[in-house]
Amino acid sequence: MAEKLTRLNFLKTAGLAASGVVITQGAAAKTVAPEIVPPEAVTGSARKVNLAIIGAANQGGSDARSFNNSKLANIVAICDVDLDSQGCQETIKLAPKAKQFRDFRVMFDTMAGDIDAVQVATADFSHFPICMAALQLGKHVFTEKPMTRTFLEAELLAKMAEKNPKLVTQVGNQGHSGEQYFQFKAWKDAGIIKDVTAVTAFMNGTRRWHPYDPNIKKFPDAMPYPKGMTDQDWDTWLTTAAWHDFNEKYHPGNWRGWYDFGLGALGDWGAHILDTIHEFLDLGLPYEIEPVHIKNLNDYFFPLETTLKFRFPSRGDMPPVDITWYDGVANLPPVPEGYDTVTATVDNTIPPPGGVQQQAPQRPQGGQPRRPQSGKIIYSKELTFKGGTHAAPLFIIPEAKAKEMAPKLPEVPESPSNHYENFLKGCMGLEKTRSPFPTFAPLAQIFSLGIIAMRRNKKLVFNRDTKEIVNDPFANSLLTDKPPRKGWESYYNI
Repeated sequence: MAEKLTRLNFLKTAGLAASGVVITQGAAAKTVAPEIVPPEAVTGSARKVNLAIIGAANQGGSDARSFNNSKLANIVAICDVDLDSQGCQETIKLAPKAKQFRDFRVMFDTMAGDIDAVQVATADFSHFPICMAALQLGKHVFTEKPMTRTFLEAELLAKMAEKNPKLVTQVGNQGHSGEQYFQFKAWKDAGIIKDVTAVTAFMNGTRRWHPYDPNIKKFPDAMPYPKGMTDQDWDTWLTTAAWHDFNEKYHPGNWRGWYDFGLGALGDWGAHILDTIHEFLDLGLPYEIEPVHIKNLNDYFFPLETTLKFRFPSRGDMPPVDITWYDGVANLPPVPEGYDTVTATVDNTIPPPGGVQQQAPQRPQGGQPRRPQSGKIIYSKELTFKGGTHAAPLFIIPEAKAKEMAPKLPEVPESPSNHYENFLKGCMGLEKTRSPFPTFAPLAQIFSLGIIAMRRNKKLVFNRDTKEIVNDPFANSLLTDKPPRKGWESYYNI
């Protein structure tokens, strides 16, 4: 009884009563109760993690399948405001006995005591309140990248995780448990990757918002909800964000292009391209962010093209580093000699599982060889490295240099677990997660800083010690962004 009262007290504190939500299972749960094994009943390797899925379509559905395939998780709840969608229905088939909800707050009130961990794969802007609610209830949390939408939210979630070290956290930059993670670490430890001075990172694929009219004067008009969704469901989808009328350009899956809801190409793909660079080069936060090129800048959605430069100071014996980010189909980065001719050799890469090399999607470049749509080029004082995205390995270029370096390359260990297994084993106390909130938070903050510089269309100077933008008070206010909607304020307390 005390546990139930504690959950109810939390929900009142979190503003559930003020939001008008009735704390009852009602129509939200559509199937019989799952076969839940209480946490204290089973120990050791036989114990599965009781997992709640929050955001069950698209990437959420893919995550749910990966967790289910691990055989380490018992999916006990599925929560999504659009449960009738095809994506959600496919996820429900994975765990037909799992309870179903449309509001994560109702789910927590109904069965928080039966949940060990949660998967959060909703729109970027709503990660924060859901993650914070779960952590406040003592649940382990796996959230999709880019973790949060604002600088402040990343700061608060990192502090919350540090304050509760027994709670396991993981951000869904899945390549951080793949071959390139271990390759980068091994090559850095062996002195192969050293004295890095510049990085080029790029995503030149088409995005859903690219066809939108940059002369937009207002948000899209209201449209009918998808089958099964109600005003209350849409209100829940909006969480902390200001009210927007429902439109298919927001949901399903189109939210990423809007400033109010997502982090554009940078937050989406930067998390998979820059993660190892950021962690193993100990970059922290930049001291300067410059919008070099922007096409179709407007007040509502992300530009058609963006080039941003992030400048990082020296760290210990490592020199300063400039990272230049390119997105937009025609906004191609310059590439060094040997970039288009490098081939994979046994000496210059790690044999991938099953012998299949993970490669980024390719696109033709006129009469030139086909190039990946996304990836990175790492320049050091002695060597240049070509890389892709996610777990794709690094190559030394040009090829003649790769052959020269081959005998000096260290052995690279295989990953003991994929990203989902790593999280679940973390919950079991068997492994440490590779992308916990405190590790990923500064990268999330870099994305936020880049977007603020882009929107202000001016060079920003950032104080890494005080965590303030010092040359533009208005830009500095955007580190916090808009206040949360009434009823959602308490999620910002730790």
